[in-house]
Amino acid sequence: MNSLLYIDGVTVSFDGFRALDGLSLVLAPGEMRAVIGPNGAGKTTMMDVITGKTRPDAGRVVFGADTDLTALDEPAIASLGIGRKFQKPSVFEHHTVADNLLLSLAGQRAPRRTLFARESAAERLRIEAILGTIRLTPYRDLLAGSLSHGQKQWLEIGMLLAQDPELLLLDEPVAGMTDAETAQTAELLREIRGTRSVVVVEHDMAFVRALDVKITVLHEGSVLAEGSIDHVSADPRVIEVYLGR
Repeated sequence: MNSLLYIDGVTVSFDGFRALDGLSLVLAPGEMRAVIGPNGAGKTTMMDVITGKTRPDAGRVVFGADTDLTALDEPAIASLGIGRKFQKPSVFEHHTVADNLLLSLAGQRAPRRTLFARESAAERLRIEAILGTIRLTPYRDLLAGSLSHGQKQWLEIGMLLAQDPELLLLDEPVAGMTDAETAQTAELLREIRGTRSVVVVEHDMAFVRALDVKITVLHEGSVLAEGSIDHVSADPRVIEVYLGR
């Protein structure tokens, strides 16, 4: 199978606690995958391993054709085209929405030039396209600090898109959002599906259903079930350890 991300038998222990226990997962190019599971299932540790924040005790994490991520540090992994969004949005609050995207654009940008130069015509077109995707075109010249919580989440997704990653890792992207913002986020992510691979870790099952993607259920550090939302929702083991709570 052609894969962009291949996690094979990854084990991670912290002070005797096994956070990941022989975890295996395959993500295809352009695929969006939702990862769910109870607290302590290993979802965040999996993201930490992919991004180089945590080194596994055993197993392989292969990106692309043959790049072993476990041998690389965080900056090297980021430069390969792997972008991660944490649960709490992190934006430049005292810069405009458009400048946040300009600061994030892929390519080598000297700090002084970035802060004081106008964007090129190509950069302006790219920024306008991202603003449209993240539903923030009317807010391009407002300070990022004035946005709602949900809009800041969208801006941060836009800042990741500006870096043109091959793999996007999103940790609970709709936490704290209104129902309307949650629905719009699902729509936004469906639009970028196929242009890059995306892993979404989330608890909101209505949002996960709206994504309409394959789901991986983690429990005690390994895969408990995989398949469509209807398939995993009907699995007695998933109901027992997660959905029934």
